[in-house]
Amino acid sequence: MNNADLIIATLKANGVTRGFGIPSGNVLPLMEAMRQGGVEFVLTAHEGSAGFAADVTGRMTGAPGLCIATLGPGATNLATGVGGAFLDRSPMIAITCNLNTDQLGRRIQMWIDHHALFKPITKATLKLKPGCVAETVTQATALALSEPKGPVHLDLPEDVALAATNEGFAPPAQPGKLAAAPDAALARAAELIAAAKRPIAILGATAMRVADPQMLRNVIERHNLPFATTTMAKGMIDEDHPLSLGCIERACRQVQRKFLRSADLIVGLGYDTVEVEYEAWIGDRPLLQIDIEPVDVAPSVKLVHQVSGDFDASLARLNAVPAAANQWNAAMLAEHRRSFHAALRPAAKSFTAHAAIDAVRRALPREGLIAFDVGAHTHQIASQWHAHAPKTFHITNGWSSMGFGLPGAIAAKLARPEAPVVCLLGDGCFQMTCGEVATAKRLNIALPIVVLDDRWLALIKVKQIRRQFPLYGTELQAEAYRAPPAHYFGVPALAANSPDALEAAVKAALAATGPTVIEAVVDSEHYIDTVYD
Repeated sequence: MNNADLIIATLKANGVTRGFGIPSGNVLPLMEAMRQGGVEFVLTAHEGSAGFAADVTGRMTGAPGLCIATLGPGATNLATGVGGAFLDRSPMIAITCNLNTDQLGRRIQMWIDHHALFKPITKATLKLKPGCVAETVTQATALALSEPKGPVHLDLPEDVALAATNEGFAPPAQPGKLAAAPDAALARAAELIAAAKRPIAILGATAMRVADPQMLRNVIERHNLPFATTTMAKGMIDEDHPLSLGCIERACRQVQRKFLRSADLIVGLGYDTVEVEYEAWIGDRPLLQIDIEPVDVAPSVKLVHQVSGDFDASLARLNAVPAAANQWNAAMLAEHRRSFHAALRPAAKSFTAHAAIDAVRRALPREGLIAFDVGAHTHQIASQWHAHAPKTFHITNGWSSMGFGLPGAIAAKLARPEAPVVCLLGDGCFQMTCGEVATAKRLNIALPIVVLDDRWLALIKVKQIRRQFPLYGTELQAEAYRAPPAHYFGVPALAANSPDALEAAVKAALAATGPTVIEAVVDSEHYIDTVYD
């Protein structure tokens, strides 16, 4: 056994079943160890995509996602996906395969200091050295899985990978556990909730990682808390729930802000300000924050109390205190939901972006998974899409990088092959990552890849208009529309130019034996009113 074999055996013992990346000569020893060790290597079109795919894998499986790159440009490309896992707090092991140890630090082709590169965007960056390889990999795994979760970078010189070892296997990683919040802090939180007449809970990214989502739902129901979510927390409680208010700070955000400011207490449940800072929307409403760590707020925020500690333990305590009552009623909440969703869908005679999104939602089974990308469509999807189950709604919000949607969808389908998965992205994002269509084809996965084609970088176009800049540098296609080609990299491509046609195309693609690209030419002019209202 060499050290590469030991690395893979250690990762496999900790639940890692596949890794994503692009090979080089330096990567080959690790790839061979993966082949022999039963950990699948998934070739992506770009290392950034490998990082995004590893991010989603980590979110969905409970084990760290694995991504692999060579030195230099491979490492810098990988850094985009690793940064996503860092700000979105997804467990990940990112391995860069490097030169031989005696060459490190010299002025040699492709060499840079990987540790300096990854230090700001990981929980730790560690060197793999002979004699302590299993220990280091186990340490990295435990750290990646400890709250707040995130990526750990490992640097592997080629001579270390190839060196024979008689090092023993380390026991499985034991993630660190946060201490429970003080009893007095939770008791005070319960008092504030009980005293409030119109409390509203906001579920955030930390709530995504709760061990038992039913505990979260129980807290909401026990204390009759109307709840909204940030983008990443959608689906943690079925959005058809009568207490659901929808997503905040995306499309039609002013509608949500007005309602939230009618509360007399905002309860942040696992609210991570990396998604959106409180001061953007909370106004003068008092805040009770319940999370894993102290909240980051501006002085303008009226923070009345916070509970910091193990989030699952805090939920368990809130489920044990006497149920609170308040003045909310079902009719009031239902009317808000109705008016919010009506505002998201302005009338039009054309095939609108909002109509396309609704068509995809109708086509995807209730608990199907969506991964989507970053742009104006992100705001629209986040607000109008109904998510019904945990871990069915995948986006990057802390990092907010274009390029996430397609590799994220591929990883979601690999993690749950029995589940229907759809990818929904804008034309700018598709141009950035269309090479991953070939990845989906190699994997032979049924994946509708729906491209909302409005011929602009629509989010930036809206910002230019709002800020009274001329439209410049944001048009993706000036010539008249032409039908898509017959295929991309051997993957069939087709047009769908109405809601009915798009719904039918997505349903057919979900039943196909491989991926399908579906181009929906949409009118996104309503973004000027819905995305930045």
